[in-house]
Amino acid sequence: MKKIKVLIADDHSIVRAGLSSILGFEDDIAVVGEAANGLQAVEKSKAVRPDVVIMDLMMPIMNGAEATAQIAADSPGTKVIILTTYGSADDIGRAIEAGASGALIKTVSNDELVSIIRRVANGERCIAPEIRKMLKREPLAPCLTERQREILASAMRGLTNEDIARQFNITSSGVKQCLSKIYVKLNVANRAEAIAYALHKKIV
Repeated sequence: MKKIKVLIADDHSIVRAGLSSILGFEDDIAVVGEAANGLQAVEKSKAVRPDVVIMDLMMPIMNGAEATAQIAADSPGTKVIILTTYGSADDIGRAIEAGASGALIKTVSNDELVSIIRRVANGERCIAPEIRKMLKREPLAPCLTERQREILASAMRGLTNEDIARQFNITSSGVKQCLSKIYVKLNVANRAEAIAYALHKKIV
């Protein structure tokens, strides 16, 4: 019998141990590795080529959404299941956009988790009903580029356009153009509204 190879990525060792213990009772599933942060998850996915990665969202060094995107790029045959207690529609939505095949809340039962691992390994897409409702209720925040995030973060600290221009070694008109693009993406009218939106949606 070919076993489903699973990598467990979570920054809490007790969670990794618990999941490993649960999956250890299944004849058709083999835990082939553990990762304590997103970067380790990416590196170990390259090394062991798991069929499925069980991925926490909130981890140090590289979060679950970023790790999911990297695994999708580096190891397209590997499926990712997000398993989290974190309730942000943006973070879960980003992970799904990045290529996650499943998304579950950590209150999921052992039997359901095992069933979904099998289904995802067979090519199904499994998003928990409560996560589907959350994503409908809280539309995904627009995705800013890294430079746009940096400039918006500087504006949130109270820096003027001239200050930001010096910080990034660009012109003041370049800062204005960048801010204008941010306003369009966020569907806001000005700097104050952009800052308020970013604080509310935690996009910076």
